[in-house]
Amino acid sequence: MKSLTKVLVISVMILLVGFTIATNEANTETLPASKTLVTSVNNDVNSINTQTSIVNYIDKGDMVASWYGPHFHGKTTANGEIFNQMAFTAASKSLRFGTLLKVTNLRNDKSVIVRINDRGPYISGRQLDLSKAAAQALNMQRRGVVRVKVQQLSLKGVNFPVITLN
Repeated sequence: MKSLTKVLVISVMILLVGFTIATNEANTETLPASKTLVTSVNNDVNSINTQTSIVNYIDKGDMVASWYGPHFHGKTTANGEIFNQMAFTAASKSLRFGTLLKVTNLRNDKSVIVRINDRGPYISGRQLDLSKAAAQALNMQRRGVVRVKVQQLSLKGVNFPVITLN
Protein backbone atom coordinates (compact mmCIF):
# COMPACT_ATOMS: atom_id res chain seq x y z
CA MET A 1 0.00 0.00 0.00
CA LYS A 2 2.93 2.31 0.77
CA SER A 3 4.30 1.96 -2.76
CA LEU A 4 0.87 2.71 -4.25
CA THR A 5 0.74 5.89 -2.19
CA LYS A 6 4.23 6.84 -3.39
CA VAL A 7 3.23 6.25 -7.00
CA LEU A 8 0.10 8.40 -6.56
CA VAL A 9 2.02 11.22 -4.87
CA ILE A 10 4.74 11.13 -7.55
CA SER A 11 2.09 11.17 -10.29
CA VAL A 12 0.40 14.20 -8.72
CA MET A 13 3.72 15.99 -8.36
CA ILE A 14 4.49 15.42 -12.03
CA LEU A 15 1.07 16.75 -13.01
CA LEU A 16 1.57 19.80 -10.79
CA VAL A 17 4.77 20.69 -12.60
CA GLY A 18 2.67 20.89 -15.71
CA PHE A 19 2.87 18.93 -18.90
CA THR A 20 1.07 19.05 -22.19
CA ILE A 21 -1.19 16.31 -23.42
CA ALA A 22 -1.87 16.62 -27.12
CA THR A 23 -4.85 14.37 -27.57
CA ASN A 24 -8.34 14.53 -28.92
CA GLU A 25 -9.59 11.61 -26.82
CA ALA A 26 -12.84 12.22 -24.95
CA ASN A 27 -13.69 11.38 -21.35
CA THR A 28 -11.30 8.55 -20.46
CA GLU A 29 -7.97 7.43 -21.82
CA THR A 30 -5.42 4.80 -20.91
CA LEU A 31 -1.84 5.88 -21.43
CA PRO A 32 0.16 3.44 -23.59
CA ALA A 33 3.15 1.68 -22.03
CA SER A 34 5.47 3.60 -24.38
CA LYS A 35 4.60 6.90 -22.66
CA THR A 36 6.34 6.46 -19.30
CA LEU A 37 5.80 9.37 -16.94
CA VAL A 38 8.72 8.63 -14.62
CA THR A 39 11.78 6.43 -15.07
CA SER A 40 13.37 6.97 -11.65
CA VAL A 41 12.78 9.00 -8.54
CA ASN A 42 15.32 8.99 -5.68
CA ASN A 43 15.99 5.26 -6.21
CA ASP A 44 12.67 4.50 -4.44
CA VAL A 45 10.56 3.97 -7.52
CA ASN A 46 12.18 2.69 -10.70
CA SER A 47 9.18 3.00 -12.98
CA ILE A 48 5.49 3.62 -13.03
CA ASN A 49 3.32 1.21 -15.00
CA THR A 50 1.19 3.61 -16.99
CA GLN A 51 -0.92 0.83 -18.49
CA THR A 52 -3.08 0.82 -15.37
CA SER A 53 -3.20 4.61 -14.92
CA ILE A 54 -6.58 5.84 -16.08
CA VAL A 55 -7.07 9.56 -16.41
CA ASN A 56 -10.67 10.75 -16.29
CA TYR A 57 -11.77 14.15 -17.50
CA ILE A 58 -14.73 15.93 -15.91
CA ASP A 59 -16.28 18.30 -18.43
CA LYS A 60 -16.44 21.89 -17.17
CA GLY A 61 -17.80 23.24 -20.47
CA ASP A 62 -16.57 25.89 -22.86
CA MET A 63 -15.00 29.06 -21.46
CA VAL A 64 -13.40 32.23 -22.73
CA ALA A 65 -9.69 32.30 -21.90
CA SER A 66 -7.10 35.04 -22.07
CA TRP A 67 -3.46 35.01 -21.02
CA TYR A 68 -1.20 37.03 -18.75
CA GLY A 69 2.50 37.01 -18.08
CA PRO A 70 5.17 39.69 -18.42
CA HIS A 71 3.66 42.33 -16.12
CA PHE A 72 2.96 39.79 -13.34
CA HIS A 73 6.11 37.63 -13.70
CA GLY A 74 7.88 37.36 -10.34
CA LYS A 75 4.95 38.75 -8.35
CA THR A 76 2.98 36.82 -5.73
CA THR A 77 -0.12 34.95 -6.88
CA ALA A 78 -3.33 34.70 -4.85
CA ASN A 79 -2.23 31.34 -3.38
CA GLY A 80 1.14 32.77 -2.27
CA GLU A 81 3.35 31.35 -5.02
CA ILE A 82 5.67 33.49 -7.08
CA PHE A 83 4.16 33.74 -10.57
CA ASN A 84 6.28 32.22 -13.33
CA GLN A 85 4.90 33.10 -16.75
CA MET A 86 6.67 30.06 -18.24
CA ALA A 87 4.94 27.55 -15.93
CA PHE A 88 1.71 25.85 -17.00
CA THR A 89 -0.65 27.63 -14.61
CA ALA A 90 -3.92 29.53 -14.75
CA ALA A 91 -6.14 31.92 -12.82
CA SER A 92 -9.82 31.31 -12.10
CA LYS A 93 -12.30 33.10 -9.88
CA SER A 94 -14.24 29.94 -9.00
CA LEU A 95 -11.95 26.87 -9.16
CA ARG A 96 -9.92 25.75 -6.13
CA PHE A 97 -6.17 26.30 -6.01
CA GLY A 98 -4.35 23.21 -7.18
CA THR A 99 -7.13 22.08 -9.52
CA LEU A 100 -5.68 20.52 -12.67
CA LEU A 101 -7.39 21.33 -15.95
CA LYS A 102 -7.01 20.13 -19.50
CA VAL A 103 -7.62 23.21 -21.65
CA THR A 104 -8.23 22.74 -25.39
CA ASN A 105 -8.18 25.60 -27.89
CA LEU A 106 -11.36 25.09 -29.94
CA ARG A 107 -9.82 26.82 -32.99
CA ASN A 108 -6.93 24.33 -33.42
CA ASP A 109 -7.58 21.42 -30.99
CA LYS A 110 -4.26 21.97 -29.16
CA SER A 111 -4.41 20.99 -25.48
CA VAL A 112 -2.43 21.75 -22.35
CA ILE A 113 -2.65 20.77 -18.67
CA VAL A 114 -2.60 23.72 -16.26
CA ARG A 115 -2.83 24.11 -12.49
CA ILE A 116 -4.95 26.83 -10.86
CA ASN A 117 -2.72 29.01 -8.67
CA ASP A 118 -4.23 32.49 -8.98
CA ARG A 119 -7.50 34.43 -9.03
CA GLY A 120 -8.85 36.18 -12.09
CA PRO A 121 -9.42 37.20 -14.79
CA TYR A 122 -10.97 40.49 -13.81
CA ILE A 123 -12.24 41.44 -17.26
CA SER A 124 -15.94 40.80 -17.88
CA GLY A 125 -16.74 37.80 -20.07
CA ARG A 126 -13.54 35.86 -19.38
CA GLN A 127 -13.38 32.78 -17.14
CA LEU A 128 -9.70 31.74 -17.32
CA ASP A 129 -6.39 33.57 -17.45
CA LEU A 130 -3.61 31.30 -18.72
CA SER A 131 0.12 31.75 -18.23
CA LYS A 132 2.23 32.81 -21.19
CA ALA A 133 3.61 29.25 -21.54
CA ALA A 134 0.10 27.78 -21.68
CA ALA A 135 -0.96 30.42 -24.23
CA GLN A 136 2.05 29.57 -26.40
CA ALA A 137 1.29 25.83 -26.19
CA LEU A 138 -2.29 26.52 -27.29
CA ASN A 139 -1.08 28.86 -30.05
CA MET A 140 -3.32 31.64 -28.74
CA GLN A 141 -0.70 34.17 -27.67
CA ARG A 142 -1.13 36.44 -30.69
CA ARG A 143 -4.94 36.34 -30.66
CA GLY A 144 -5.02 36.94 -26.90
CA VAL A 145 -8.55 35.71 -26.16
CA VAL A 146 -9.99 32.39 -27.37
CA ARG A 147 -12.83 30.01 -26.62
CA VAL A 148 -11.57 26.83 -24.93
CA LYS A 149 -12.96 23.50 -23.80
CA VAL A 150 -12.16 22.90 -20.12
CA GLN A 151 -11.95 19.51 -18.41
CA GLN A 152 -10.91 18.83 -14.82
CA LEU A 153 -8.49 15.95 -14.32
CA SER A 154 -9.41 13.01 -12.12
CA LEU A 155 -7.27 9.91 -11.58
CA LYS A 156 -9.01 6.60 -10.79
CA GLY A 157 -12.02 8.38 -9.33
CA VAL A 158 -9.98 10.76 -7.13
CA ASN A 159 -10.50 14.42 -8.00
CA PHE A 160 -7.45 16.64 -7.83
CA PRO A 161 -6.14 18.50 -5.89
CA VAL A 162 -4.79 15.84 -3.58
CA ILE A 163 -1.96 18.05 -2.34
CA THR A 164 -2.39 21.69 -1.39
CA LEU A 165 0.56 24.08 -1.45
CA ASN A 166 1.09 26.51 1.41
